[in-house]
Formats: sequence, structure tokens, C-alpha cells
Amino acid sequence: MTNHNTSLFCPLLPLAAVLALVSVTSVAGAVSPSDLQKIMEEERNYMKKKVIDICHKYVPDLPAYGSNNGLGNFIKLETSIKLGGLSNYSVFKLATHSGTHVDAPGHFNQTLFESGYDVVTLHLPALNVLVVDTPRDKNITDMFLIFGIISCLPTYLFSSDIKRSLNIPRGVKRVLFRTLNTDRRLMYKKEFESSYAAFTSDGAEYLVQNTDIKLIGVDYLSVAINPKEELVKVHQLLLDPKDIIPVEGLNLDDAVPGVYTIHCVPLRLVHGDGSPTRCILFQ
Repeated sequence: MTNHNTSLFCPLLPLAAVLALVSVTSVAGAVSPSDLQKIMEEERNYMKKKVIDICHKYVPDLPAYGSNNGLGNFIKLETSIKLGGLSNYSVFKLATHSGTHVDAPGHFNQTLFESGYDVVTLHLPALNVLVVDTPRDKNITDMFLIFGIISCLPTYLFSSDIKRSLNIPRGVKRVLFRTLNTDRRLMYKKEFESSYAAFTSDGAEYLVQNTDIKLIGVDYLSVAINPKEELVKVHQLLLDPKDIIPVEGLNLDDAVPGVYTIHCVPLRLVHGDGSPTRCILFQ
């Protein structure tokens, strides 16, 4: 599938590089020939990169957790040129956990929430990330454990009690899981699907205690499975340490397994327990 958003970012990358370098050199004065050469080199380097936008578009039919109606009409014009206004000016209303989004430590912990652990406190540098394509076939679900961390049960839930087969060493800190959710195109279905693939509590506990992973990306609306008890427990296990960041609702259609650089930039929402985010992969 072609990700049409990808092409939009390609021409912006050299511009971003130019602006960044110009902003630095302008402090010292005019741009010198050597500065210009650096700008051109940066532009050529950016043009060589593969860029994948892994965010979903915000549309009325984008699914919302627990709802059969999707996001609905979340944006509307307050003023319109067509109706005599000076400009087109819209207002939108979204839950903080809509579409592609991040969770903050205070999402399922009142103490952390009141202590200020909001999305502004998240540490999201542009660093390497591993994209993993998880096996889908029920016949192999009892044979593998992702990274020696999470198994895929016949119900396609990530658990820790199944035989390990893939062994990713410590030191891997960011992982995006491309699962059956992507194959089923769940993020393109308005009605919430409760049988999505996600973490069970034992899988989350194993990840926290036995790995160095600090960013977990999943391709549906929650990192945790649907039953209420598990939903709460998984989130608390992952979020209570305050240094593990779930990124949910990713668009991994075009992200083949491999190593990338990831940029995730949530809105700086003070007191926000979560936030929509832009996430881009570079390879």
C-alpha cells in the first residue's frame, strides 16, 4: 500500500535542514560559503533518506476506543470566507488518546498525574527504533516469544508464558510491533474492535523486568488487551516506572521490519495524560 503522506515530507526535509543551519549561522552574521556548503550537503543527505509517515489521518471514521461511531465530526468552521468571514477558522475537539497518540505516566496513576507526570515530561529524542513483524499464523503462535519478551497466543495476545524463539538482546530500547491489527486494517474501521492484538499483563511485566525497552509502538488504539482488569494492569505496569512510553494507533502499513530512526512529537499539553502525536520513520 502506498502511503501518500510520505511524499509530502520529502520536500520538507531539505527545507528543515536549511532553516536549522541558517538559524545557527545567522547568530554569527551572514551565511558564509562554507555554511552554504554545509546546507547543501545536509539537503543531499536528507534527499537520500526513506521517509515513512506512521500516523493515521484524523477523519470522522477513525475508530475511537470503546465506540462504534468513530471520532465523528470533531472539527467545524467557526468562521467561513464563503459565509462572509475574513478567513476560514476551525475549532476541533478530540480526546487526548485519539488516533496515533502517546500515553503519559499519569494516564492510569492518580499519584503520578497529580505529581505532574504529563506528556510534557516524556523524553522522546530522535533515535533508532526496531520494527518487528509478528507472526500471524495460529500454528506458530506457541513457538515464539518476541524478543524473548512477549508471546503470541492463539488469540493473538502478547504473553510471556510461551516458548521463546526470537531473542533480541538487552540494549534494544525502542520497538514497534506490526501485528495482525495491520493485516485486519482495524484502524480503518469505524467500529471499535475489541479483539485487537496487544499486551497481556504477564507480557508487560516481563518486558519491564527483563528488557531495556523504553518505547513501545502498537498498531491499534491500546497497548493493553481489552478486558478491564488487564487494561488497567498492563498500563500500570508499563507506565508506573515513568520511563516507558507507549505509542498507540500507529500506521505501520508501509513499515517493513528493520531499523529506522523515529521522530515522535506529541503536543506539549500541560496536565495532559496523553496526546495526539506525529511519528515519522527515517531509513
